[in-house]
Amino acid sequence: MRRNPFDMSDLDAEIEDNQPQHEINIDAHQSFDGHRSLLQDEENRKDNLKDRFIGAIDQGTTSTRFIIFDCTGNPVAKYQMEYRQIHEHSGWHEQDPLEMVDSVYTCIEEAMKTFLALGHDKSDIEAIGITSQRETTLCWDWESGEPLCYSIAWPDTRTKGLVRELKTHKGADGLKDICGLPLSTYPSSVSLLWLLRNNEHVKHAYEEGRLAFGTVDSWLIYNLNGGPEGRHHVTDVTNASRTMFMNLETLDYDQRLLDFFGLDRKKIRLPKIIPSSDPDGFGYIRSGPLDGVPITSCLGDQSAALVGHCMFSPGTAKNTYGTGCFLLYNVGDKPVISTHGLLGTVGFQLGKNRKPVYALEGSVAVAGSGVSFLMNNMGFFRDSRKVSDLAASVPDSGGCVFVTAFSGLFAPYWIDDAKGTIFGITQHTQRGHIARATMEAACYQTKAILDAMEQDSGHKLTELAVDGGMSNSDICMQTQADIIQIPVERPAMHETTALGAAIAAGFAIDIWREFDELEDMNRANRTSFTPVIDAEQSGKMYKQWSKAVDMSRGWVNTSEMEEE
Repeated sequence: MRRNPFDMSDLDAEIEDNQPQHEINIDAHQSFDGHRSLLQDEENRKDNLKDRFIGAIDQGTTSTRFIIFDCTGNPVAKYQMEYRQIHEHSGWHEQDPLEMVDSVYTCIEEAMKTFLALGHDKSDIEAIGITSQRETTLCWDWESGEPLCYSIAWPDTRTKGLVRELKTHKGADGLKDICGLPLSTYPSSVSLLWLLRNNEHVKHAYEEGRLAFGTVDSWLIYNLNGGPEGRHHVTDVTNASRTMFMNLETLDYDQRLLDFFGLDRKKIRLPKIIPSSDPDGFGYIRSGPLDGVPITSCLGDQSAALVGHCMFSPGTAKNTYGTGCFLLYNVGDKPVISTHGLLGTVGFQLGKNRKPVYALEGSVAVAGSGVSFLMNNMGFFRDSRKVSDLAASVPDSGGCVFVTAFSGLFAPYWIDDAKGTIFGITQHTQRGHIARATMEAACYQTKAILDAMEQDSGHKLTELAVDGGMSNSDICMQTQADIIQIPVERPAMHETTALGAAIAAGFAIDIWREFDELEDMNRANRTSFTPVIDAEQSGKMYKQWSKAVDMSRGWVNTSEMEEE
């Protein structure tokens, strides 16, 4: 049966030359027994881990899921649901904060039904981990716990004009050296400032000292802990590093950053920043079928995927092909400030006694959302899983290049005046060519990011670990390997982001204590894609893409951007 391309789913003993033979036999026998005992201990540990469970809340841009893993990394129960996306104006992308919370509770309830039906008990789940979309901005009333407005999701571009204004302010050029991020529509700081200027409810709450600010993780943890009754307001270092409020070195709020955005700490409740793994800091669930279960980890979704791939060593990298495309490169325990258009960020911190691990990140705005565009806007197919089949109907893109700049281009270009543009269309162009060019766009931008990472780090990546919806397309991943000219490794179990949250939760309660205990996690039955075209041909293809990027500039003039 053909696989659905988008299925979401030696004995060493030192012997002296003069040692008598009978002693050799005894020692060898003892060594063998010791070796067998170690193997038995390892098997017993694996069996034990199969009977221990961690739940993971994965709150993404368009859907929420709850997955229960055993501690060998196998998912045993899962439920996923989409929730509403709100686009009231051009460039706006909002979400209902209450629907977010409701979707989490629904997913927990439904997954628990499966878990209990398998003969397990609620008490078998030892901890909960949370991973969520980053940068999405939420504001609520600290006294009532009610949201003051819809969230502004990370792909929202309403703040383009504000970003241009902020870039002219004194100190703008030095922000990146403190927080690792450039001024753009991406960080939640700019969205918060927009709300303070344009939303009366947010403005009044701020002036009266009732304004609570947070990203999705903080909002969920606040509500899971009982909302205004629990008043549990925290975030982790990975999510905090995406706000432009946190100093990458100190891992705390930096007054210079708060002053730049004009924030008075006396008027706004900012979440306390703690490590990504903590046995107590994230509280516990206060209602529903998991009432009383502790929350012991919290990570931004891309950091969780880095952990889920077990990219614990400097020089390793992963790429997640979700709504957008996010490539993280582990740079070790000291931050690297990019000079080639990348973001400096916290990769993870698995415990307060561990050093943080930093990463360089490159973000592509459009990956899976490009497939959704073909499906919803152009009517190419009714099921997004068919895109790979459509792309396979032609041998190549037929000379088409699709610069998917629906909201400008992110790293390493940072072009905010580009719009989505298709070049190379002829009377012979078919839907399959456009489908293929849509997937290739994410692959080319990944290549651009990898080149920038090599320049920033001084090291060339030898392989790329992948996950996310588009990674399940063999055509897409083979194209990626051809374009970057290194192997692409895809795990068989694709819920890598949720697995990362579960792993982090396990570290908090000492299920694992060292990274090498996870060396076999999610390694079985991996698929490897190696380049099948030579470097010269790959270079020609990339040169054509770069030409198309240059030609896509300047489609939006300043007045149009201000109107948006």
